[in-house]
Amino acid sequence: MVGGAVRDRLLGLPVGERDWVVVGATPEELVRRGYQSVGREFPVFLHPQTHEEYAVARLERKVAPGYRGFTTQFSPAVTLEEDLRRRDLTINAMAESEAGEVIDPYGGQADLAARRLRHVSEAFVEDPVRILRVARFAARFAALGFTVADDTLQLMQRMTAAGEVSALVPERVWQETERALGEARPEVFFETLRACGALAVIFPELDALFGVPQPPRWHPEVDTGVHVMLALRYAADAGAPAAVRFAVLAHDLGKARTPRAHWPSHHGHEELGVPLIEALCERLKVPNGHRELAVLAGRYHTRVHRAGELKAATLLTLLENCDALRRPERFAELLLACEADARGRTGLESAPYPQVAYLQQVRAAAAAVALTEEERRGLRGAEIGAELRRRRLEAIAAARPASP
Repeated sequence: MVGGAVRDRLLGLPVGERDWVVVGATPEELVRRGYQSVGREFPVFLHPQTHEEYAVARLERKVAPGYRGFTTQFSPAVTLEEDLRRRDLTINAMAESEAGEVIDPYGGQADLAARRLRHVSEAFVEDPVRILRVARFAARFAALGFTVADDTLQLMQRMTAAGEVSALVPERVWQETERALGEARPEVFFETLRACGALAVIFPELDALFGVPQPPRWHPEVDTGVHVMLALRYAADAGAPAAVRFAVLAHDLGKARTPRAHWPSHHGHEELGVPLIEALCERLKVPNGHRELAVLAGRYHTRVHRAGELKAATLLTLLENCDALRRPERFAELLLACEADARGRTGLESAPYPQVAYLQQVRAAAAAVALTEEERRGLRGAEIGAELRRRRLEAIAAARPASP
């Protein structure tokens, strides 16, 4: 058994999927034993009963830039230590025998004890995906005290400077980003990428927020990039789904477009951010649901914050623009993203945010309005919509509690 299952068992964490490496055997032998071949680029097989993955021990050699520029060699002569040496981090380069013996040729157990994410060998620099993986593991294990080793971070910086990160395909970047957004401390993923210079290459719109000031009266943390990281951490602590976390990540991108002469004010940053969100989503092939919610959060987060100041007509227009009456679940996600924005500020993490309950009450009042068949008689086309809107305005005005 190799990789994450060994690591997680030693950390006392639940063990999910188990992976196995096969040493001293050929693919033909596995097929004869009933294993099902599923590998495309190298021999990987599914166990006939457990359906767990068994990979034939292999070596990899760099032949071209990018994460696809490898040739793979596999044979019964490849040793377990050689197979483990090609892996990214020492904590992922341990194996365990059927008898329970831990095989640890590269110091993975010592690094677990030291809470250190350290590369196995200089071969680390050959695959730029490893930059994303290290950042993701940093996000996963930050709560346990893990940090990236200095020499590993230096390798990541060298790789970025050499242009390796630019060779990453968008689909792989998004795959790792989406997984990182689901980790316990997703902001650490982006902070790690920034520390090695990769954030400016992969997420230039996000990297541009660091160093952009905001009014201290509203944002004691001042720096916009720091604020977004705080908001993302709040969203994760609140158990927000990945789409909400992405919306929080993207909601303030427009502040990087504010002319310096206007700092720290950011009037109009909401609309300025929409094309940046759309460009980011287009470039990384972000799912449509994530994109739609992020655009809503970017465009309307300030209006949600000011909900208590809005007139009934403005509230109804907000609901209509967000399609809140037809899609209440997504509207609830928008409100959660806005709450994370409001509470992602130094010292204000526990500040009241009554806008969520207020707007949900307003939405419920508007959604309850309907016209009976009798009431529709004599009305034509647009007249029906106008009458519905009139009644919804009345319902909102009647339902509005004291301003939040």
